[in-house]
Amino acid sequence: MWGKIGETAGKIYHLLEEGEKSLSQIEDSLRKEGCNSNIVKMAIGWLAREDKIFVLKDGRKWVIKLK
Repeated sequence: MWGKIGETAGKIYHLLEEGEKSLSQIEDSLRKEGCNSNIVKMAIGWLAREDKIFVLKDGRKWVIKLK
């Protein structure tokens, strides 16, 4: 499980190198690669814990961007 979360965190990091994304954009992009939304959220938590990202609430959506 940890391997899958870490791998997904890497994919998210590379997506965010292109610019900030909403949580739903990240989930949609990674769903095509076989990642479910729970794994995506755990991977975002991993990146947040490592202090690599900002997680912001913008109205009704969550926005994630690199620090």
